Amino acid sequence: QVQLQESGPGLVKPSQTLSLTCTVSGDSIITKFYYWSWIRQPPGKGLEWLGAIGYSGNTYYSPSLKSRTSISRDTSKNQFTLQLSSVTPEDTAVYYCARTRRVVTTTRSVDDYWGQGTQVTVSS
Repeated sequence: QVQLQESGPGLVKPSQTLSLTCTVSGDSIITKFYYWSWIRQPPGKGLEWLGAIGYSGNTYYSPSLKSRTSISRDTSKNQFTLQLSSVTPEDTAVYYCARTRRVVTTTRSVDDYWGQGTQVTVSS
């Protein structure tokens, strides 16, 4: 069974860099044709796709966040990470990592596997 678990600080100060790690079990992040994504849901709003890293290591980013977002992976640990720089209170959200068959993820599909999500609050 595929499982994903997000980890990282729950509180980040404005202007700092948010860093989250997704640890994957039950599958390899280099398995062909899957994408490993970061999605967030701000309070009272819908899902927002931040970006993804593909099985080959290619990265894809939301145009609106591309200048602040970096996604990388550590295949030896079967993990991928999100870094979001220069955060503001508007970046407060529940952050999810997911395995999908498509690059952009804005809804949940029956074929997806999602982590349980982690709350990140940006506040001084």
